[in-house]
Amino acid sequence: MASAHSTEPQPPSWLKPGTWHLRTRLVLLAMTLLIAICGAVGVASYASMDAFLTRQLDDQLSQAADRSNDPGRPPSGGFNGRDPLDARGQSVGTLNARILNGQVNSGGFLTSNTTRSPLSTEDKQVLLALPANMQPVDRTLSTGDYRLLAIQTSFGDVLVTGLPLAAKESTLASLVWTFVFVSLGGLLLIGLVGTVLIRRTMKPLEQLSEVATRVSQLPLDAGEVALAVRVPPSNSNPATEVGSVGHALNLMLDNVANALQARQKSETKVRQFVADASHELRTPLTAIRGYTELMRMTEHFTPDGEKSLARVQSQSQRMTALVEDLLLLARLDEGQPLKLSEVDLNQLVVEGVSDEKVIAPGHTWRLELPHEPVVVNGDPSQLRQVLMNLLSNARKHTPPGTTVVTGVGKTPEGAAVVTVTDDGGGIPPEFVDQVFARFARADAARTGKSGGPGASGTEGTSGLGLSIVESIVEAHGGKVTVTSQPGRTRFALQLPLPQVQAQDGAPQA
Repeated sequence: MASAHSTEPQPPSWLKPGTWHLRTRLVLLAMTLLIAICGAVGVASYASMDAFLTRQLDDQLSQAADRSNDPGRPPSGGFNGRDPLDARGQSVGTLNARILNGQVNSGGFLTSNTTRSPLSTEDKQVLLALPANMQPVDRTLSTGDYRLLAIQTSFGDVLVTGLPLAAKESTLASLVWTFVFVSLGGLLLIGLVGTVLIRRTMKPLEQLSEVATRVSQLPLDAGEVALAVRVPPSNSNPATEVGSVGHALNLMLDNVANALQARQKSETKVRQFVADASHELRTPLTAIRGYTELMRMTEHFTPDGEKSLARVQSQSQRMTALVEDLLLLARLDEGQPLKLSEVDLNQLVVEGVSDEKVIAPGHTWRLELPHEPVVVNGDPSQLRQVLMNLLSNARKHTPPGTTVVTGVGKTPEGAAVVTVTDDGGGIPPEFVDQVFARFARADAARTGKSGGPGASGTEGTSGLGLSIVESIVEAHGGKVTVTSQPGRTRFALQLPLPQVQAQDGAPQA
């Protein structure tokens, strides 16, 4: 069945103003304001020129009409032999016409040879419809647009005078095109110059962004951090808007740097305390174990006494292991140098799995190893502890009958991979992200118990094993990951390979 939710195509990012750069929006805003100003100036200039040319044309039209309207002539003809439509003193294209008894009695357009071209029937209809109120009007005739003036004379006829609008329209068109080209050129020039100026003005903000980006990329979560990144004095002057932001950012960075220094001092004190306490605890724990063993060899106890003494001995052994783990983590936190040598991971895995088979024969232990050795540069004792912690973790937190597969391989990126996979109950999803945290425990999810003896009868873990794994692997320049679901939990650690080995080999399943 098709899904009821249809995926509509999203518009491109350039159609979303919210995703534009600030300088782009500023340039567009400035250009929009300039276009609006140019448009307003253009409209005002056009209206002003149109009114000026119209007044000039009306004056010419009034003068031409006055020359045609001779008060001493009879309505039927000229006075002293002069035609009222006499063309003397009139320009080419001037229209003169006389309307008598509702008919155009005479008239025409003045040509260049001082003759008149006749009026068309449509022209006559337009002239007959003119109001004789001495108000100039615009009309379209057969030869173009005209400004017309109709005057009712004292003899009862109507004299119509008209001047062509072509010169006025040509002037206005020239004004429009001149304004358009000048405006476009000015907008283009202002746009280019404005873009450069806005970019230079926005440069301090980009520098602030670069400072913030560099700080965001610093590892601030642990270890000693030297937060030396600051906004330069040129961009941190509180007297300016951008400088105020830069000054505030510097104050924030100073506060963060002080907090990081305080955190570092606190962590150093805690690590030193843990290291000192663990070191001091080793002596009494060793004494407890020694006296316990001496008492078992020299004294006779009841069965309950023997059981209690055995319990004291096992708890002292467990506490000794915990102290050793704390000491190891303290050394790793201090960044003590590793004792590097070549370590064959295949041999390391074979030895570790062989030991686990003896400890937990109820589990099924399998190996997936490549034919060629996989050698890394590392601390043999620490890498052995990493593998033993992973294997013991799988053993302690899964019931007998569980299959544990340990594999070795390589990745195309040039890393060795060691995996420990079991088909147990899995890790709760809410605990996967904190499985490498110190003293984190999820015994109930893996064994059905909360601390105490594990499935194989061993003592409950302290919650430091996987933390040690992560610290050792990171000290070797690698990383460890975990994926888990019911029926499959997989720990995978990657260690960098020497350059010669990294060129061949493929990852194992």
